[in-house]
Parts: sequence; structure tokens; C-alpha cells
Amino acid sequence: MNANISKAVTRVDATAKSTGAAKYVSDLQFPGLLYARVLRSDRARAKILEIHVPTLPEGYFFIDKNDIPSGGTNEVLMIKKDWPVFADGRVRYIGEAIGLVVGPDRQRVLEILKGIEVVYEDLDPAFTLEEALALKGGPLYGDDNLYADYHLVKGEPDAAFAAADQIIEDEISTGYQEHIYMEPQGVIGTLEEGKITFYASSQCPFYIRKAVAHCLGLSSDEVRVKQAVTGGAFGGKEHFPDVMATPVAVAVHKIGKPVQLVLDRIEDISFTPKRHPSTTRFRTALDKDGKIIGMDIDVQINAGAYESCSLVVLQRAIFSSNSVYDIPNVKIRGRAIATNNVPSDAYRGFGAPQGLFAVEMHMSHLARQLGADELTFKERYFTEKGGVTVTNGKIKEDVKLPEMLQKIKEASDYDRKASEYSRGALRGIGISIFNHGSGFTGNGEQAIIKGLVTMRGRRDGKVDLLVSNVEMGQGLQTTFRKIAAQVLGLPVDDVGYDNPDTDRVPDSGPTCASRSIAVVGFLVQECAKKLKAAWKPGKMVEVSHRYAPPPGLEWNQDDLQGDAYPSFGWGINVVEVEVDPVTYEVSTKGIWSVFDVGTAIDERVVEGQAHGGIIQGLGYASLEKLEAVNGRFRQHTMADYVIPTSMDFPSIHNQLVDNPYPYGPFGAKGAGELVFDGAAPAYADAVQWAIDKPIDRIPVTPEYLMEVIEG
Repeated sequence: MNANISKAVTRVDATAKSTGAAKYVSDLQFPGLLYARVLRSDRARAKILEIHVPTLPEGYFFIDKNDIPSGGTNEVLMIKKDWPVFADGRVRYIGEAIGLVVGPDRQRVLEILKGIEVVYEDLDPAFTLEEALALKGGPLYGDDNLYADYHLVKGEPDAAFAAADQIIEDEISTGYQEHIYMEPQGVIGTLEEGKITFYASSQCPFYIRKAVAHCLGLSSDEVRVKQAVTGGAFGGKEHFPDVMATPVAVAVHKIGKPVQLVLDRIEDISFTPKRHPSTTRFRTALDKDGKIIGMDIDVQINAGAYESCSLVVLQRAIFSSNSVYDIPNVKIRGRAIATNNVPSDAYRGFGAPQGLFAVEMHMSHLARQLGADELTFKERYFTEKGGVTVTNGKIKEDVKLPEMLQKIKEASDYDRKASEYSRGALRGIGISIFNHGSGFTGNGEQAIIKGLVTMRGRRDGKVDLLVSNVEMGQGLQTTFRKIAAQVLGLPVDDVGYDNPDTDRVPDSGPTCASRSIAVVGFLVQECAKKLKAAWKPGKMVEVSHRYAPPPGLEWNQDDLQGDAYPSFGWGINVVEVEVDPVTYEVSTKGIWSVFDVGTAIDERVVEGQAHGGIIQGLGYASLEKLEAVNGRFRQHTMADYVIPTSMDFPSIHNQLVDNPYPYGPFGAKGAGELVFDGAAPAYADAVQWAIDKPIDRIPVTPEYLMEVIEG
């Protein structure tokens, strides 16, 4: 462990956030500020025949597609641009924006909103994967309702299945998950110095700039985005702020005054994107000795009414569907399917949690059916350095799974408990082994993002760090400063790193995909080295450093072949549970984790990420039930959508292994998503040990357990 960089320091943002001094979007005040509320569709699939807007009082406005200025377009430009700013003649999900009501008094705005009548002609919606694949009501997208349909082949799977002694089939599914960031979605649009300017709670200021410029028909330089203090995101503020900002931009353009759009909690839970529900089907071929010789995997994700980033989420899901296991012959099909539900979008893990849960449970189910010890069975297929991934890339780093497994066994007393706990005796211990690629999938970093970092050495001996990555609770304002300070030999306080402003900072890329430390942190380190070499006392010097892929990285985007990620974080989780045979409630008795994140940039920050990620993952596994019924979420408050508190789970015993990555800052790799990934399969594995019946879906609620136990 690099003691200097890993030693914890006081977080830079701790005082402002803990004392209430930090100003979030809803705290910001502007002269003449107007408030907006969204007129939303209450139909899942329909034609809009008429919209009746009452006579508006002076100073109040109704904004819709007709207000998009000449040269602009009614499209939210994300990866694709199928999501309209305002519905145009049709709606595709409950909650879709039809218009905005804007005015100076929030109560009056709500009254006007209630007085608007929309006349629809209902169409036949498709909510489930089966309905969408059967084209119920006609195609919603293209001619097959598939935003993406990927096929991967590793080895010779057809020959493996032809030679199989037996084939075992399995189906694993996961549900929706709501982000529950502490601060709901919010943006303010205004005019400053002749520019459309936004203050936003978001992960990606440059995404907003691109989307607003496209909508209004402006150049990127005519739009400015200033990052506000952001109270959590977990992926939910990666693309949806674009959906918030574009209609507000139209309103600001028409009215010429500042406009605030902040969602309340019910609106936020009801109408913003969630984690993609998934269904994964396995057919696994085994030889006469019970050895896996091939897998045929079909991954389907419910992408909802618009595509957003679903194709990339699907890529990570299918790339994760063999996880740490090097299976010689594999065939994978992955489909992102259009339905009339609220669009699914980015969430911490970005498809990996669905893929990793599926393969962990399937490997466990295989061992159960073969009468083998589950952990011993999994260990037979552990990949190692030089191992081949499902995209036919190579594992280029040391794989320390044996060392990590020994650590977690000792910490959790796994071997003793595994030998003493009888299956079905209502107490169980479960384990998950997993990895997570750092950075954008495929060629995203070099072909699309092309991240750039700038540093300015000042005459007073201090440094300004200019990047577009944002602090959203993960500690980036502390860790980036530490990296630069360590290289330059300065105190951390002498490195300035303000919230990004797109007029001041270069585009170093979005804050997502476990790339901030692993990719941008390395650019910060290399930029600091340049500054150190060029900087003279009393002089001002500015230097920049742009991303270049690590040597030896090979990828073909057309057929998704090669090294999908430059490096991986690795993890093992163990969870111990007890099941109440009367209430079917599950009590978690112990949680242990070991992670390889390369080198920790501040051990306390990584420890905080581990604790938060694991508890969030356990909520996904157990408590967080979110049902979409006829296109509407049944749970829409924090009273009926339950997330874990500190009372729901015991303390976590976490360890790190040191495994420096040469192209990460001081050897660091991504950590933010890895720490979420393994909790759900470890929990489900422990429950199925306790009840001696297979678990094949999450969340594992008492109602589901009663079904499983009582048949």
C-alpha cells in the first residue's frame, strides 16, 4: 500500500455539507426567478388529440413543442436522440413531459397545471418483455422493439453443446431499483452575459451543454453549465438532467427570465429512470464428469419507452455474464427491449449488477444440482492473468482471487461455518466473487470522450485543477486534490478544485463508469508531472494532458471483440443470514468484504464507498421492491419504497489488497461501482443455504420466500 497517498485526510467538502453551508440548486436565488412544473402524460401509450389550456394570468406561461425556436429541434440529444423534449402528438409512458407551466407563484402554477385538459386516443401498450417481443399494440421502436441485439461467441459453443453429457437450464431475474439520492433532480436555467446558463445537480455538465445546444439550435459555446453542489446521484443524474434542462431551456429562451425546475420526492420516484429489470436464461453444457464445457446465455433488459443509454448498459451486462469465470465456449445474446414503462437508465454498476447476480446464482445452482461444494465448484473456473474474456480480450493484470479468498475466509470464519451450518437449518452463509471493468466500455474513452485535464500553476505557489468531473458525495474533491498535491509536493489545501463550469474547465468526461479515479485521476497525475517540470517560482504556467489508451489495448467496436476494459477491480463478499420460519423475515448476522481497487487513494474514502455500496446492494437484494403495474410505479414515496438504514444491517468488516495498476494514479483502479456489485448474490446465496432451496430472483422479500419455501 502506498502509505502517503492512501493515508486518510479530512474531506474537503465535509464542513460545508455537515454544517448546512453548502448551497444546492433549490437554495439558489435569482432576481425574477420563475418556477416550472411539468404537464405529464397519465397514459402509457396514446395519441394526443387536443390540449386545452385555461386562460393564463399575466406573468404565467405554458411551454410546449411549439415554443422550440427556429433552428432548434424537439430532441434530447444523449447517446441517441429518440427521447423528445416535449411529446409531439403521442406519448409512450406515464409521466412523459407534454409541456411546462411557468410562473412566479408555485401554488398558482400547480392550480393552472390541474386546470389543463389533455384529450387522448388510447393505444394498446406493451409493458412486459413478452408483450414487447410479441409486438403487442404494434412496434414501439423499429420493427422489432429492440434498441440493441448483440451476439457474442467465445470458443466453439455449438461443438461443446453437441458433445455435452447433460445440459442444465436456469432463469435468473432482477427488479427495478430507485436511486433515492438525497437531493432530488433540479436545474435552474437563466441568461447570463448573453448565454443560456444552467445551474444543475448533475454528474455530467458537458452532457447538459450538448443537449441544450442541440435543442435550441445553438453552438456549444453559446451554452454554459455551472455545476451546483450535488447531493448524490448513483447514475440517476447522468442523463436525466438533460431531460430536465432542455424544456427549461425552451422556457428561458421564450420568457427571458430565470426558470427553476426542481422535482419533489414523489414526482422524482414516479417519473425518473430506474435500474433496468433483467431476465437472464442459461443453458450450460457439462461433460460426463460434471465439468462445464459451454454456456448459452440470453440476457434481456427492460429498457422502457426511450433508449437513453440502454445499449451501453446492455453491453456491460453481457460482458459481466461470465464475470470471474473463464468458461471455454460461450454464446451470448443480449437484447435491450422497448416497452411502455418509464425509461430505464444508468444506475451504479451500469448493467454489471444484473449480469453478475445472474452468473453467481447460476454457478451456485449448477453446484447444487451436481451435489458439489459451491465454492469449490466456482474456484475451478477462476480466471487468471492471461485468461480470456467473453469478448475474447485478455486479463492483463495479476488476479489475486486466491489471496482475497483466503483473507475473507479467515475474517468470516467461512470454512468452520460452512462445515457446521446444515443446509435448510435456517442459518446460512453465502459468498460472491466478481469483477468490474474500470472506465467506459469498449472504445468510449478514446473514440468518444477523449478526456482532457488542465492545471494552472499560480504566482502565489498554489494550483488550480480544471476538470469536468463532479463531487457528488464520493469524495472526488478530496482524492483529486490528493493526487495533484502528492505529485507536486504541495499541501492538499494548495490545490484548488471548484465545482465545474463549462466555460472554465476542459471536458474531461462525465462522472460515471468507475472512471473518475481510474481514468481521469491518471490524467491529473500526468498533468501534475508536466506542471512540476514547467513551473517556476512566481510564474503562472498552464499545462494540459489528454487521454491516450494504455499500450496493448485492442478493441473492435463493430463486433464488440477485444479488451472491453483496460483494467478490472475485483471483489469477494460474504454474507451470513438467519431466516425466521414464521414471518419469513431474513436477519443479516454478518457482512465481510475484500476488494482489489489497485491502490486506495485515501483509505477512508474507499472504506466509505465500500460500506455505502454494500448496504445499497443489500437493499437491492432484500428490501427495495419497486413494481410497475400497467406502466405506473406502485411505490412512489419513501414510506412505501424502503431503503436500508443503519438499523437493518450489522457492521461491515472490509479489507483491501494492494495490486497497483500501472496506468492508474499511484496504481489506483475504479472502486465506486465494484463495491455495490457483490452484495446481492452473496445475500441470495446465504438465503438459499438457509432454506436449502434455490433463489432465482431479487428482491428476496418475505412474500417471495414464503412462495419458495411453501412451494
